[in-house]
Amino acid sequence: MKKILFVASEGVPFIKTGGLADVVGSLPKYLDKNQFDVRVILPKYMCMKEEYKKQLNYITHFYMDLGWRSQYVGVLETIYEGIHFYFIDNEYYFAGFKPYGNIYEDVEKFAFFSKAALSVLPVIEFQPDIIHCHDWQTGLVPVFLKDKFHENDFYANMKSVMTIHNLKFQGVWDMQSIKNITGLADYYFTPDKLELYGDANYLKGGLVYADALTTVSPSYAEEIKTPFYGENLDGLMRARAHDLRGIVNGLDYNEWNPQTDRLIYQNYSAGHFQEEKAKNKAELQKQLGLPQKKDAFMIGIVSRLTDQKGMDLIDYMMEEMCQQDYQIVVLGTGEEKYENMFRHFAWKYPEKVSANIYYSEDISHKIYAACDAFLMPSLFEPCGLSQLMSLRYGTVPIIRETGGLKDTVEPYNEYEGIGTGFSFANYNAHEMFDTIRYAHSVYVDKKTEWNKMVQRGMQADFSWNASAGKYAELYNWL
Repeated sequence: MKKILFVASEGVPFIKTGGLADVVGSLPKYLDKNQFDVRVILPKYMCMKEEYKKQLNYITHFYMDLGWRSQYVGVLETIYEGIHFYFIDNEYYFAGFKPYGNIYEDVEKFAFFSKAALSVLPVIEFQPDIIHCHDWQTGLVPVFLKDKFHENDFYANMKSVMTIHNLKFQGVWDMQSIKNITGLADYYFTPDKLELYGDANYLKGGLVYADALTTVSPSYAEEIKTPFYGENLDGLMRARAHDLRGIVNGLDYNEWNPQTDRLIYQNYSAGHFQEEKAKNKAELQKQLGLPQKKDAFMIGIVSRLTDQKGMDLIDYMMEEMCQQDYQIVVLGTGEEKYENMFRHFAWKYPEKVSANIYYSEDISHKIYAACDAFLMPSLFEPCGLSQLMSLRYGTVPIIRETGGLKDTVEPYNEYEGIGTGFSFANYNAHEMFDTIRYAHSVYVDKKTEWNKMVQRGMQADFSWNASAGKYAELYNWL
């Protein structure tokens, strides 16, 4: 049996700020238990919910050197849905109201966490064959592993995998501080290792030293080899192209299931959705104070309101969109200018726009179930889960062809009668608007075709099973 250890800064249900947590919490459950013993190490944040903190059992504690300091490392554990989770405890680092704060504190916090994750292994008597690291917060794990740990027989044969969930976030800080914090020799701080444009870069360290690299969709794996998407690391991604593979994230099909979802008004299935979906739409219109028009084209947006998500395109066309027979339902928070833009249009066109500038799991499920279409015009999107949720709930995605969006949504082709959504290629507001108008025309004039598209989307399989198989292949290959 192969032993796999996931090391990450977040994981559902314990702590979540984004899609990374879904992967870390879900993927281990779907790997074949007869083949793999998968365990997870997370930080024990003070801001975790009390109900989860209560489930943790203390194992032991010890002191560990980090640079010139000696730091307390507490170790706790719990078993959740059959998966063994370990937690690293240190109140100095993991206090606070949220998992991440100022980068200058985070670089020390995650240097500590990365070294502690390796240091606890002999103590918990778990000797993984492969350590699977996620994003910049764990970028130092492969570096430490090849440094002093490598001299110890316990660690000598361990391999590491580095997964990029979003290349934009790299953990960059000035070199002298990082040398100080990590205690790593000057040898590591050169342009072919951790140094990038005069600073130290955690993610780069992980990408140089890991034995294999993955990212969260095949298209994103190609895109990050180019200067536009490569975030200054495209040269390194090209150099390591033969070690890099793109594996699309899955969706937890138990949690996201319109047949059993308790958060939506009316359950439905792929074979039986027309009337039930309409009931969800009517109820959501009522709840949000929109006119209960059956035929209004209801477009959902559940997103961080940022440039990366294409909000500038929506901003540019919003007035125009409000002139059509659309209802636009927005849920999310982000940059102030976009929050205020949606609030403004909700005030100006209360019968067309509902701006919910907060996040609510409950409302998000209702939006996926109620809307006719779902808009995701991202500038870049490593994988994206929202389009998978909308497909699952029969809400037709309208996307820009980038990263995981391109890999998971098949564009509608009226001549061949195929496709699960609508897409546009260029990052252009008018092109986006034309695509929305085309989708609307199919919705109005070709209802049968539209319903077939809904059905194809609902029948597509983006559960974790397919992705888990590809990760299993990677582990076996390593």
